[in-house]
Amino acid sequence: METLKKVLKNKAILKRIGFTLLAFFIFKLLTYVTMPLIDADKLAGLFENSGFLGIVNSISGDALRNYSIIALGISPYITASIVVQLLQMDIIPVLKEWSEEGETGRQKISRVTRYLAIALAFVQALAMTFAFQSQGEGLFRSGVFDWATAGGTRNLWFLVYFYIAVVLTAGTAFMIWLADQITMKGIGNGSSMLIVGGIVISFPGTIASLVQYYIADPKGAMQNVYTGQGEWSGYILFAVSILMFIIVLVGITYMQEATRKIPIQYANRPAGSKFTGKSESNIPIKLNTANVIPVIFASIILSLPTTIFNYIWGPPTSTTSVPPAQNWLLQIFSYDQPIGFFIYIVLILVFTFFYSFILIKPEQMAENLQKQNAYIPGVRPGYETEAYITKTLFRTTLIGAMYLVVVASLPIITSMILGHSYAQIGGTSLLIIVGVALETAKQIETDTQEKTYAGFMR
Repeated sequence: METLKKVLKNKAILKRIGFTLLAFFIFKLLTYVTMPLIDADKLAGLFENSGFLGIVNSISGDALRNYSIIALGISPYITASIVVQLLQMDIIPVLKEWSEEGETGRQKISRVTRYLAIALAFVQALAMTFAFQSQGEGLFRSGVFDWATAGGTRNLWFLVYFYIAVVLTAGTAFMIWLADQITMKGIGNGSSMLIVGGIVISFPGTIASLVQYYIADPKGAMQNVYTGQGEWSGYILFAVSILMFIIVLVGITYMQEATRKIPIQYANRPAGSKFTGKSESNIPIKLNTANVIPVIFASIILSLPTTIFNYIWGPPTSTTSVPPAQNWLLQIFSYDQPIGFFIYIVLILVFTFFYSFILIKPEQMAENLQKQNAYIPGVRPGYETEAYITKTLFRTTLIGAMYLVVVASLPIITSMILGHSYAQIGGTSLLIIVGVALETAKQIETDTQEKTYAGFMR
């Protein structure tokens, strides 16, 4: 409450918040600007039971479902950032050298990331347009096919696809620029804020879908759960769905800030010295070091094979028989099947450990402590310090991985029981929202404190 009062009195922060809200408003308007030549209504059925498309559509704020000019959103830039970060692990020596050059190196890496994001956006736009066009009724408006193939040997399809890919890539470039503007003139990290904005924008549609499913058409919902229902069954299931969101939200908020602190001492800092500072400090290791990245990676990898083969064979329907190979793949790569659910959990565990040990390198951390004449009480510098940090990180990551498994699987189990497929990405969305909200709140609190301290010094 005290921070809120300071924010309301701080005109600079209010301007930054207003600029961020204006950026969200522009983002929302652009989600309704559908690509020329495209009939977005033909895509509605493809998003009902697809975790991969559901995640991308949620991050884009329903821009993908509308196939707007920003349908790709900020996703190519996020992918490029992760790829460049992984390539800095001695895979490409130049990138590792840049990462150690300070601000100059970060600018070079940022430039490479942007170029890679534009290239990925163009390739993704072409592949996505080809894939959607091959589904059901296609993607283009009626008459476009006849126009593009008119003239016999004159085939304009290449120009049509190239044109759409260029426009979608330009939309991604604009989103990257908008994210930079939010970072400089708004609050929080621009890329993270746009992702959260997209998820929040899509939430009203999720609530409307729940109301339609459980309250407006309760008989259809009850048939997917059980037979023999009371008059208030639809309202009860709706309340249970909302309650699950609240429980997951509270749990994430509590666990997101949990840390394991490793105490350290400095040999060259006398205790209580006002010139050298405290002789004791600590290394905080977050319980959820990898954040939401393992869940996103696991969801994409698990859903991608099914999505690709649905493009080849077409999505299964009640009127057509499913080929044995497609049925086998659906059993393996579907969240609502035992095998697919088990693989999903294993992927989350593997990616959590992998990404945590990428972000926190025990060997490098032990080396830095030794250079600073710092040590962990009761642990010798060098190899023993590295082993101690590795052991501590492994235990902390194990708890964090189990926490991610619960957050990611609880909405899926709920959707299996209650029959509504929206919950496949509920845990992922809430993880992103809570993580970004906490970081943004810390930034706002820091800005207000800096303003207060300046006045105190005067």
